[in-house]
Amino acid sequence: MPDHAALAELIKTWSLELGFQQLGIAGTELGEDAAHLRDWLAKGQHGRMEYMARHGDKRARPEELVPGTLRVLSVRMDYGTGDDAQAWATLDEAGRAYVARYALGRDYHKVMRNRLQKLADRIAAHIGPFGYRAFVDSAPVLERALARDAGLGWIGKHSCLINRDAGSWFFLGEILTDLPLPVDVPASAHCGTCTRCIQVCPTGAIVEPYRVDARRCISYLTIELKESIPEDMRALVGNRIFGCDDCQLACPWNKFAVRSDEPDFRTRNQLDRATLAELFAWSEAEFLQRTEGSAIRRTGYPGWLRNIAVALGNAPTTPEVLAALATRRNDATELVREHVAWALAQHPKATLHC
Repeated sequence: MPDHAALAELIKTWSLELGFQQLGIAGTELGEDAAHLRDWLAKGQHGRMEYMARHGDKRARPEELVPGTLRVLSVRMDYGTGDDAQAWATLDEAGRAYVARYALGRDYHKVMRNRLQKLADRIAAHIGPFGYRAFVDSAPVLERALARDAGLGWIGKHSCLINRDAGSWFFLGEILTDLPLPVDVPASAHCGTCTRCIQVCPTGAIVEPYRVDARRCISYLTIELKESIPEDMRALVGNRIFGCDDCQLACPWNKFAVRSDEPDFRTRNQLDRATLAELFAWSEAEFLQRTEGSAIRRTGYPGWLRNIAVALGNAPTTPEVLAALATRRNDATELVREHVAWALAQHPKATLHC
Protein backbone atom coordinates (compact mmCIF):
# COMPACT_ATOMS: atom_id res chain seq x y z
CA MET A 1 0.00 0.00 0.00
CA PRO A 2 1.39 3.42 -0.92
CA ASP A 3 1.84 6.11 1.71
CA HIS A 4 -1.03 8.33 0.55
CA ALA A 5 0.09 11.40 2.50
CA ALA A 6 3.54 11.19 0.92
CA LEU A 7 1.98 10.54 -2.49
CA ALA A 8 -0.20 13.64 -2.15
CA GLU A 9 2.89 15.78 -1.56
CA LEU A 10 4.63 14.21 -4.56
CA ILE A 11 1.62 14.91 -6.76
CA LYS A 12 1.65 18.56 -5.71
CA THR A 13 5.33 18.82 -6.53
CA TRP A 14 4.86 17.20 -9.92
CA SER A 15 1.97 19.55 -10.71
CA LEU A 16 4.24 22.56 -10.22
CA GLU A 17 6.89 20.98 -12.45
CA LEU A 18 4.26 20.57 -15.17
CA GLY A 19 3.34 24.26 -15.11
CA PHE A 20 0.36 24.38 -12.78
CA GLN A 21 0.52 27.00 -10.05
CA GLN A 22 -1.37 24.99 -7.44
CA LEU A 23 -2.96 21.60 -6.81
CA GLY A 24 -5.38 20.75 -4.02
CA ILE A 25 -7.31 17.63 -3.08
CA ALA A 26 -11.03 17.54 -2.35
CA GLY A 27 -13.64 14.97 -1.42
CA THR A 28 -16.84 14.46 -3.41
CA GLU A 29 -19.58 15.82 -1.14
CA LEU A 30 -21.22 18.91 -2.69
CA GLY A 31 -24.70 18.99 -1.15
CA GLU A 32 -25.20 22.76 -0.76
CA ASP A 33 -23.76 23.42 -4.19
CA ALA A 34 -26.19 20.93 -5.72
CA ALA A 35 -29.09 22.82 -4.15
CA HIS A 36 -27.77 26.12 -5.55
CA LEU A 37 -27.47 24.55 -9.01
CA ARG A 38 -31.01 23.16 -8.90
CA ASP A 39 -32.45 26.54 -7.95
CA TRP A 40 -30.45 28.31 -10.69
CA LEU A 41 -31.73 25.85 -13.28
CA ALA A 42 -35.31 26.02 -11.99
CA LYS A 43 -35.29 29.79 -12.52
CA GLY A 44 -34.09 29.38 -16.09
CA GLN A 45 -30.95 31.39 -15.41
CA HIS A 46 -28.89 29.03 -17.57
CA GLY A 47 -30.58 30.44 -20.69
CA ARG A 48 -30.22 28.19 -23.75
CA MET A 49 -27.43 26.13 -22.21
CA GLU A 50 -29.52 22.96 -22.14
CA TYR A 51 -26.45 20.88 -21.36
CA MET A 52 -26.39 22.48 -17.92
CA ALA A 53 -29.71 20.88 -17.07
CA ARG A 54 -29.22 17.66 -19.00
CA HIS A 55 -27.11 15.93 -16.37
CA GLY A 56 -29.13 16.99 -13.33
CA ASP A 57 -27.48 16.34 -10.00
CA LYS A 58 -24.65 14.37 -11.58
CA ARG A 59 -22.70 17.65 -11.70
CA ALA A 60 -22.60 17.62 -7.91
CA ARG A 61 -21.85 13.89 -7.62
CA PRO A 62 -18.41 13.11 -9.03
CA GLU A 63 -18.70 9.53 -7.82
CA GLU A 64 -21.67 9.05 -10.19
CA LEU A 65 -19.89 10.69 -13.11
CA VAL A 66 -16.88 8.42 -12.68
CA PRO A 67 -17.78 5.37 -10.55
CA GLY A 68 -15.22 4.65 -7.87
CA THR A 69 -14.17 8.28 -7.45
CA LEU A 70 -12.99 9.06 -3.93
CA ARG A 71 -11.00 12.25 -4.44
CA VAL A 72 -10.69 15.13 -6.87
CA LEU A 73 -7.31 16.61 -7.74
CA SER A 74 -8.07 20.25 -8.59
CA VAL A 75 -5.43 22.33 -10.36
CA ARG A 76 -4.98 26.02 -11.08
CA MET A 77 -3.12 27.49 -14.05
CA ASP A 78 -2.67 31.26 -14.19
CA TYR A 79 -3.28 33.20 -17.38
CA GLY A 80 -3.18 36.81 -16.14
CA THR A 81 -1.67 39.23 -18.64
CA GLY A 82 -0.86 41.94 -16.11
CA ASP A 83 -2.43 44.51 -18.45
CA ASP A 84 -5.54 45.54 -16.53
CA ALA A 85 -4.97 49.21 -17.38
CA GLN A 86 -4.70 48.35 -21.07
CA ALA A 87 -7.87 46.24 -20.84
CA TRP A 88 -9.81 49.18 -19.40
CA ALA A 89 -8.32 51.44 -22.10
CA THR A 90 -9.56 49.08 -24.81
CA LEU A 91 -13.05 49.07 -23.30
CA ASP A 92 -13.01 52.86 -23.30
CA GLU A 93 -11.98 53.04 -26.98
CA ALA A 94 -15.18 51.98 -28.72
CA GLY A 95 -13.60 51.47 -32.14
CA ARG A 96 -11.35 48.72 -30.81
CA ALA A 97 -12.35 45.13 -30.14
CA TYR A 98 -12.35 43.65 -26.67
CA VAL A 99 -11.63 39.94 -26.33
CA ALA A 100 -11.74 38.29 -22.90
CA ARG A 101 -8.18 37.90 -21.63
CA TYR A 102 -8.44 34.12 -21.40
CA ALA A 103 -9.07 33.84 -25.15
CA LEU A 104 -6.17 35.95 -26.40
CA GLY A 105 -3.84 32.96 -26.70
CA ARG A 106 -4.12 29.24 -27.29
CA ASP A 107 -7.21 27.33 -26.15
CA TYR A 108 -6.56 26.49 -22.51
CA HIS A 109 -8.57 23.29 -22.73
CA LYS A 110 -5.91 21.63 -24.86
CA VAL A 111 -3.02 23.01 -22.85
CA MET A 112 -4.38 21.87 -19.50
CA ARG A 113 -5.70 18.52 -20.71
CA ASN A 114 -2.24 17.57 -21.96
CA ARG A 115 -0.64 18.60 -18.66
CA LEU A 116 -3.21 16.69 -16.61
CA GLN A 117 -2.55 13.58 -18.65
CA LYS A 118 1.16 13.94 -18.02
CA LEU A 119 0.44 14.27 -14.30
CA ALA A 120 -1.67 11.09 -14.34
CA ASP A 121 1.11 9.30 -16.21
CA ARG A 122 3.62 10.30 -13.53
CA ILE A 123 1.36 9.00 -10.81
CA ALA A 124 0.90 5.70 -12.64
CA ALA A 125 4.63 5.37 -13.20
CA HIS A 126 5.15 5.79 -9.46
CA ILE A 127 2.40 3.55 -8.03
CA GLY A 128 1.17 1.51 -10.96
CA PRO A 129 -2.24 1.60 -12.67
CA PHE A 130 -4.99 3.50 -10.84
CA GLY A 131 -8.50 4.69 -11.64
CA TYR A 132 -8.84 8.25 -12.93
CA ARG A 133 -10.33 10.60 -15.52
CA ALA A 134 -9.13 14.10 -16.31
CA PHE A 135 -11.45 16.97 -17.19
CA VAL A 136 -11.13 20.56 -18.39
CA ASP A 137 -14.67 21.86 -18.98
CA SER A 138 -15.31 18.54 -20.70
CA ALA A 139 -17.80 16.97 -18.30
CA PRO A 140 -20.61 17.98 -15.92
CA VAL A 141 -18.38 18.92 -12.99
CA LEU A 142 -18.88 21.70 -10.43
CA GLU A 143 -15.27 22.69 -10.80
CA ARG A 144 -15.34 25.88 -8.75
CA ALA A 145 -16.98 24.17 -5.78
CA LEU A 146 -14.46 21.35 -5.96
CA ALA A 147 -11.57 23.82 -6.27
CA ARG A 148 -12.89 25.69 -3.22
CA ASP A 149 -13.02 22.45 -1.24
CA ALA A 150 -9.49 21.67 -2.42
CA GLY A 151 -8.28 24.96 -0.95
CA LEU A 152 -7.58 26.76 -4.23
CA GLY A 153 -9.82 29.74 -3.47
CA TRP A 154 -13.34 30.85 -2.65
CA ILE A 155 -16.26 31.49 -4.97
CA GLY A 156 -16.67 35.25 -5.28
CA LYS A 157 -19.87 37.23 -5.60
CA HIS A 158 -19.34 37.21 -9.39
CA SER A 159 -19.22 33.37 -9.24
CA CYS A 160 -15.54 33.18 -10.26
CA LEU A 161 -13.01 31.52 -7.98
CA ILE A 162 -10.70 33.93 -6.13
CA ASN A 163 -7.34 33.06 -4.63
CA ARG A 164 -6.06 35.55 -2.05
CA ASP A 165 -2.50 35.30 -3.42
CA ALA A 166 -3.32 35.15 -7.12
CA GLY A 167 -6.67 36.88 -7.73
CA SER A 168 -8.96 35.21 -10.25
CA TRP A 169 -7.08 35.16 -13.54
CA PHE A 170 -6.64 31.39 -13.73
CA PHE A 171 -8.08 28.25 -15.29
CA LEU A 172 -9.23 25.14 -13.45
CA GLY A 173 -8.94 21.46 -14.26
CA GLU A 174 -9.58 18.20 -12.43
CA ILE A 175 -8.53 14.60 -12.14
CA LEU A 176 -11.19 12.38 -10.57
CA THR A 177 -9.47 9.43 -8.95
CA ASP A 178 -10.04 6.37 -6.79
CA LEU A 179 -6.94 7.09 -4.70
CA PRO A 180 -7.86 7.70 -1.01
CA LEU A 181 -5.58 10.71 -0.64
CA PRO A 182 -5.82 13.08 2.34
CA VAL A 183 -8.02 16.09 1.53
CA ASP A 184 -6.98 19.71 1.89
CA VAL A 185 -8.68 22.37 3.98
CA PRO A 186 -11.39 24.23 2.02
CA ALA A 187 -10.74 27.91 1.34
CA SER A 188 -12.60 30.49 3.40
CA ALA A 189 -14.39 33.43 1.76
CA HIS A 190 -12.92 36.94 1.81
CA CYS A 191 -15.21 39.11 -0.30
CA GLY A 192 -16.55 40.84 2.80
CA THR A 193 -18.89 43.73 2.04
CA CYS A 194 -17.30 44.48 -1.36
CA THR A 195 -19.77 44.63 -4.26
CA ARG A 196 -17.57 46.11 -6.99
CA CYS A 197 -18.16 43.18 -9.35
CA ILE A 198 -21.93 43.56 -9.03
CA GLN A 199 -21.81 47.30 -9.59
CA VAL A 200 -19.53 47.17 -12.63
CA CYS A 201 -21.38 44.46 -14.60
CA PRO A 202 -22.50 46.19 -17.84
CA THR A 203 -25.75 44.24 -18.12
CA GLY A 204 -26.63 43.66 -14.47
CA ALA A 205 -26.08 39.93 -14.91
CA ILE A 206 -24.94 39.44 -11.31
CA VAL A 207 -28.50 39.60 -10.03
CA GLU A 208 -27.46 38.99 -6.42
CA PRO A 209 -24.24 37.97 -4.68
CA TYR A 210 -23.03 34.59 -5.95
CA ARG A 211 -25.69 34.35 -8.67
CA VAL A 212 -25.25 35.18 -12.34
CA ASP A 213 -28.22 35.17 -14.71
CA ALA A 214 -26.57 33.83 -17.85
CA ARG A 215 -29.28 35.35 -20.02
CA ARG A 216 -27.86 38.79 -19.20
CA CYS A 217 -24.18 37.85 -19.17
CA ILE A 218 -22.08 39.15 -22.06
CA SER A 219 -19.96 35.99 -22.05
CA TYR A 220 -23.13 33.97 -22.62
CA LEU A 221 -24.50 36.37 -25.22
CA THR A 222 -21.31 36.48 -27.29
CA ILE A 223 -20.21 32.85 -26.93
CA GLU A 224 -22.88 30.41 -25.80
CA LEU A 225 -25.92 31.97 -27.49
CA LYS A 226 -26.08 30.88 -31.14
CA GLU A 227 -29.09 32.97 -32.07
CA SER A 228 -29.79 36.69 -32.20
CA ILE A 229 -28.55 38.78 -29.31
CA PRO A 230 -31.66 40.33 -27.71
CA GLU A 231 -32.04 43.90 -28.87
CA ASP A 232 -32.30 45.31 -25.36
CA MET A 233 -28.88 43.82 -24.61
CA ARG A 234 -26.98 44.98 -27.68
CA ALA A 235 -26.10 48.52 -26.62
CA LEU A 236 -24.90 47.17 -23.27
CA VAL A 237 -22.45 44.81 -24.95
CA GLY A 238 -20.30 47.77 -26.00
CA ASN A 239 -17.20 46.65 -27.89
CA ARG A 240 -16.92 43.24 -26.21
CA ILE A 241 -16.86 40.76 -29.08
CA PHE A 242 -15.89 37.61 -27.17
CA GLY A 243 -16.60 37.33 -23.48
CA CYS A 244 -16.33 39.93 -20.75
CA ASP A 245 -13.86 40.58 -17.94
CA ASP A 246 -15.34 43.62 -16.20
CA CYS A 247 -16.15 41.84 -12.94
CA GLN A 248 -12.61 40.49 -12.70
CA LEU A 249 -11.01 43.77 -13.70
CA ALA A 250 -12.94 45.48 -10.89
CA CYS A 251 -12.06 42.90 -8.24
CA PRO A 252 -9.60 44.27 -5.65
CA TRP A 253 -8.07 40.82 -5.15
CA ASN A 254 -6.65 40.90 -8.66
CA LYS A 255 -4.03 43.42 -7.54
CA PHE A 256 -2.27 40.29 -6.28
CA ALA A 257 -2.51 38.49 -9.62
CA VAL A 258 0.85 37.53 -11.12
CA ARG A 259 1.49 37.92 -14.84
CA SER A 260 1.61 34.53 -16.54
CA ASP A 261 4.69 33.64 -18.58
CA GLU A 262 3.03 30.59 -20.14
CA PRO A 263 3.97 30.77 -23.87
CA ASP A 264 0.69 29.15 -24.95
CA PHE A 265 -1.29 32.01 -23.42
CA ARG A 266 0.57 34.81 -25.19
CA THR A 267 -1.62 37.03 -27.37
CA ARG A 268 -2.13 35.93 -30.95
CA ASN A 269 -3.11 37.98 -33.99
CA GLN A 270 -2.69 41.21 -31.98
CA LEU A 271 -6.18 40.64 -30.58
CA ASP A 272 -5.41 42.94 -27.66
CA ARG A 273 -5.12 45.95 -29.98
CA ALA A 274 -7.15 45.15 -33.12
CA THR A 275 -9.92 47.43 -34.35
CA LEU A 276 -13.44 46.21 -34.95
CA ALA A 277 -13.20 47.02 -38.66
CA GLU A 278 -10.02 44.96 -39.04
CA LEU A 279 -11.57 41.87 -37.48
CA PHE A 280 -14.87 42.34 -39.35
CA ALA A 281 -12.93 42.10 -42.60
CA TRP A 282 -11.70 38.56 -41.91
CA SER A 283 -12.99 36.06 -44.44
CA GLU A 284 -14.23 32.73 -43.15
CA ALA A 285 -11.01 31.07 -44.29
CA GLU A 286 -9.00 33.72 -42.47
CA PHE A 287 -11.14 33.32 -39.36
CA LEU A 288 -10.56 29.56 -39.33
CA GLN A 289 -6.83 29.98 -39.93
CA ARG A 290 -6.31 32.67 -37.32
CA THR A 291 -8.42 30.97 -34.65
CA GLU A 292 -6.93 27.52 -35.05
CA GLY A 293 -6.27 26.19 -31.55
CA SER A 294 -8.18 29.13 -30.04
CA ALA A 295 -11.24 29.24 -27.79
CA ILE A 296 -12.68 31.85 -30.17
CA ARG A 297 -13.63 29.05 -32.56
CA ARG A 298 -16.52 28.36 -30.18
CA THR A 299 -18.53 31.26 -31.62
CA GLY A 300 -18.34 30.04 -35.19
CA TYR A 301 -17.81 32.48 -38.04
CA PRO A 302 -21.41 33.81 -38.19
CA GLY A 303 -21.34 34.37 -34.41
CA TRP A 304 -18.02 36.20 -34.74
CA LEU A 305 -19.50 38.56 -37.35
CA ARG A 306 -22.72 38.95 -35.33
CA ASN A 307 -20.75 40.04 -32.28
CA ILE A 308 -18.58 42.49 -34.19
CA ALA A 309 -21.60 43.94 -35.98
CA VAL A 310 -23.17 44.75 -32.60
CA ALA A 311 -19.93 46.37 -31.43
CA LEU A 312 -19.75 48.41 -34.65
CA GLY A 313 -23.28 49.59 -33.94
CA ASN A 314 -22.06 50.80 -30.56
CA ALA A 315 -18.94 52.45 -32.00
CA PRO A 316 -18.64 56.14 -32.93
CA THR A 317 -19.92 57.04 -36.38
CA THR A 318 -16.80 57.12 -38.55
CA PRO A 319 -16.14 56.38 -42.23
CA GLU A 320 -14.22 53.26 -41.21
CA VAL A 321 -17.12 51.91 -39.14
CA LEU A 322 -19.72 52.67 -41.82
CA ALA A 323 -17.59 51.17 -44.59
CA ALA A 324 -17.08 48.00 -42.58
CA LEU A 325 -20.81 47.57 -41.97
CA ALA A 326 -21.61 48.25 -45.63
CA THR A 327 -19.47 45.28 -46.70
CA ARG A 328 -21.72 42.89 -44.78
CA ARG A 329 -25.11 44.50 -45.45
CA ASN A 330 -25.96 41.69 -47.89
CA ASP A 331 -24.14 38.90 -46.10
CA ALA A 332 -25.21 35.37 -47.00
CA THR A 333 -26.15 34.63 -43.38
CA GLU A 334 -29.43 36.03 -42.07
CA LEU A 335 -28.02 36.25 -38.53
CA VAL A 336 -25.27 38.57 -39.75
CA ARG A 337 -27.58 40.65 -41.94
CA GLU A 338 -29.96 41.22 -39.04
CA HIS A 339 -27.25 42.52 -36.73
CA VAL A 340 -25.64 44.62 -39.45
CA ALA A 341 -29.02 46.26 -40.15
CA TRP A 342 -29.39 47.00 -36.44
CA ALA A 343 -25.87 48.41 -36.31
CA LEU A 344 -26.47 50.70 -39.29
CA ALA A 345 -29.66 51.94 -37.64
CA GLN A 346 -27.51 53.13 -34.71
CA HIS A 347 -25.84 55.56 -37.15
CA PRO A 348 -29.02 57.06 -38.64
CA LYS A 349 -27.57 60.35 -39.88
CA ALA A 350 -24.89 58.53 -41.82
CA THR A 351 -26.78 55.49 -43.06
CA LEU A 352 -28.11 57.23 -46.17
CA HIS A 353 -24.56 57.99 -47.28
CA CYS A 354 -23.21 54.43 -46.95
